[in-house]
Amino acid sequence: MTTAGDRVHVTTAELVALEGRARDLSFVQKARSHQQLAGRTQSSLRGRGLIFEELREYLPGDDIRSIDWRVTARTSKPVVRVYGEEKERPALLLVDQRVNMFFGSRRSMKSVTAAEAAMLCAWRVLGSGDRVGGFVFSDAGIDEVRPHRSRNAVIALADRVAKANSVLRANSPLQSSEAILNEVLHRTAAIAHHDHLVILVSDLNGHDDQTRELLLRLSATNDVICLLVYDPFLLELPTSGDLVVSGGNLQAELAFGQRSMRQAVDRFARDRGRELRAWQRELGLPMLPVSAAEETAPQLRRLLEQSAWRQRRR
Repeated sequence: MTTAGDRVHVTTAELVALEGRARDLSFVQKARSHQQLAGRTQSSLRGRGLIFEELREYLPGDDIRSIDWRVTARTSKPVVRVYGEEKERPALLLVDQRVNMFFGSRRSMKSVTAAEAAMLCAWRVLGSGDRVGGFVFSDAGIDEVRPHRSRNAVIALADRVAKANSVLRANSPLQSSEAILNEVLHRTAAIAHHDHLVILVSDLNGHDDQTRELLLRLSATNDVICLLVYDPFLLELPTSGDLVVSGGNLQAELAFGQRSMRQAVDRFARDRGRELRAWQRELGLPMLPVSAAEETAPQLRRLLEQSAWRQRRR
């Protein structure tokens, strides 16, 4: 089922124009500290520079220059400020532009939503002063942009995403697209040895046990976020009639009036959802569902805020 207008494909100019909408996004999830005299929050993601971590009671051997005299006077006990080294956190965006993403029932194709979500993230990372790069993977292969701290790098990534997006058609040939998902994770692991922010933007079509192991390996030494792009069509299947699905020149008819057809599609969607939720619990990765039927920037902002709130409750 196609959408109307420009939501079928996206251009480099449109992706570059998202820069202004990315300024209020945040990937720093904050959690309450469990230490008695600690500050109110601590970052749960890796960062860059020298940052304040906590307040704690003075211990023999502590540098007296680290004593916080105001807090000491207030508590009548010597208290020191503790700092930690905040490391640089380059970001890698993994953007799915395979033909399985070329579907949309309402506002946008999933491929367009993935492109927008990825570039909103890229602009926000650059705005934080970190290097940004990534991989754009399609049925034809993988395109890489090495991380750099510059607008040109983000624009180059936007151009690669738009190029892969522009050739998507419903009758595009499949070329081992399922294997490409694991291959891009392999190539990411070869770069992101530690302290990277890895953002996978995909519907995770073709995932298997190897995908799970690769994500587990990446998340052991990096911060990994999965933006799961979906279309609500599978969650709201029609109960009667036939449905014509079109990609422009190619059309297919799905007999949703047949109970067996509805049950098969519904079972597929539910089984896949349960599996991915189990991954989230097991791996501890934020898996944030991004709908192709809604505007991308507001829901991405909302999802990141909700993720931070869940982190605070732990």
